[in-house]
Amino acid sequence: MTTVAGLAERAAPAAARALAGIDIFAARIAGESWFSGTGLPPTEAEAADARAYLAAGSGRDAALVWVGSWAEAERTTRAPEGLAWWDAEDAVRAGLLEALGAFAGTPGYLAAMNRVMTTATDTVLGAAAVAAAREGVADQALIRVAAGAATQACYQAALAGAAGGGGDHPFAAKYRLFAGGRWPLGVVGGAFYLF
Repeated sequence: MTTVAGLAERAAPAAARALAGIDIFAARIAGESWFSGTGLPPTEAEAADARAYLAAGSGRDAALVWVGSWAEAERTTRAPEGLAWWDAEDAVRAGLLEALGAFAGTPGYLAAMNRVMTTATDTVLGAAAVAAAREGVADQALIRVAAGAATQACYQAALAGAAGGGGDHPFAAKYRLFAGGRWPLGVVGGAFYLF
């Protein structure tokens, strides 16, 4: 007969692995190349990560469009057609939280995810400001939007990892794009825009 204690005993190693994975992930954040590639021509590896993100999600047929300036990135983020992309990502997030079940409400999980968010926030805002300044952009609202998107990508990737999603999960591919210096702006009008 399966007992509650027996289930908890079997779940404990999985929870410990998930927490360790989140902590390892959080420690990586500060060493990434946030926003350093914005405006540059894409590499094949970046295009492959963008295609991997699309293949795993609902935008399989979307074309890749690489924008070349902060002004163009801002226009793209304001497109109302991009809301469907946000909704689709939110559905993936909700599914991951459901897969984690009660573990997602434990103090250990919440503390680990807080470390991810704190580290990301402390890291990406300055990186976005530096990248924008290189192009003569000082728009603090736009810089905060970019940093917020990168912070969200950190949360999503950590969540996917905790739920057992591997490197082929769309949130892992999105994180690689951000961590490699890009800003995935969203799927708008049948195209995946990246800066």
